[in-house]
Amino acid sequence: MITQKLDSFSNACNQLLESNENALTKAVEGISLCNKTLTNLKEIVDKRDFNTIPEEIDFFRNVKPIPMSFLIYFTEVRSCELRMPKAGNSYKINFLQKELRKINKFFYKNTDFVHYMEQGYNYLDHQFFTRSYRDNFPFTPMTDYYQFPEFTTTQDMLWAKVKAMYRYIHHIRQSLKKLKVDDSDIFEDKKHKVMVWTGPKTALTELIYALFSNGAINHGAADINLITASFEDFLNIKLDNVYKTYSEIKARKSSKTKFLEELTLNLQQKIARDDMN
Repeated sequence: MITQKLDSFSNACNQLLESNENALTKAVEGISLCNKTLTNLKEIVDKRDFNTIPEEIDFFRNVKPIPMSFLIYFTEVRSCELRMPKAGNSYKINFLQKELRKINKFFYKNTDFVHYMEQGYNYLDHQFFTRSYRDNFPFTPMTDYYQFPEFTTTQDMLWAKVKAMYRYIHHIRQSLKKLKVDDSDIFEDKKHKVMVWTGPKTALTELIYALFSNGAINHGAADINLITASFEDFLNIKLDNVYKTYSEIKARKSSKTKFLEELTLNLQQKIARDDMN
């Protein structure tokens, strides 16, 4: 049931992020969606709880932070959009740069925890991601975020905020781009002189969706738009509509992961050749 709730949330969240609504409208709708999902998850946990400590750790480390991180992200975006200066690009740029400095301070303040999570450590998970240790680490509410201490461990909200801040950084960067120059100018200015994607755009779309599905970037916090924009910058290519291309990939009658299979086969052949030398 939890898996179904997450799948439903992911689909609704992706549709919202891909919509043509403005950032503020997306944020307001996203906050509502996240709160409903978290409430549903809390009801499930209240009724069933967990059979083992590993199950509880997995939930608070890997499951709850998904909608929780989006809630924090949408809350930050809403706050940003409402507080943004109404006139003068220089004022807006200065405001957004201050937001980036706040994010840097957050990561600096939580360096040890971020390092623990990014290295994939788990020796403190029983303290960080079970509810048994809440008394040892008094719960401190995060302003404007979801408030249910009994449905919270010592660090699951902090982990969710780390993931959210990666998304928020991308939002600010995109906002700064719009204020300084248009997308075409940015694309030209940021071109790397060496790396150029020379394969089919469809192949690159396969790779982007594979990385997104695997959660290999920013602890799974990077969405399709962020990964696509990064590849465009780094590989000097402009992808038109990755969502439409992805739909075409899904509709293939032959292999739906043609490029990824070619990558795997070519790597295996290279390894085999190297082993023979």
